[in-house]
Amino acid sequence: MKNEGSIDRIIQINNINIGKNIATLRKAAHIKQTDMVARLQTKGIDISIYSYNRIEKGTQNPTVSLLYACCYILNCDMNRLFGFGTKP
Repeated sequence: MKNEGSIDRIIQINNINIGKNIATLRKAAHIKQTDMVARLQTKGIDISIYSYNRIEKGTQNPTVSLLYACCYILNCDMNRLFGFGTKP
């Protein structure tokens, strides 16, 4: 059961590697990790470069709010982040 302080997280499992897809899209947009973190922070996402790096590596799970902000910054939809349909 969730409480008010819980944060929804997306769990990267098996063949869905959200972090790798985010990294691919970020690199295609010629955005450095530090710049991506700065842009996320301006969107209200409280994240460090260390945590962001772990998300891209798939060792930390992203929050839903981070995914929405990534979609906005990278000009894509959730399907691209999850790797559904077309390749990222």
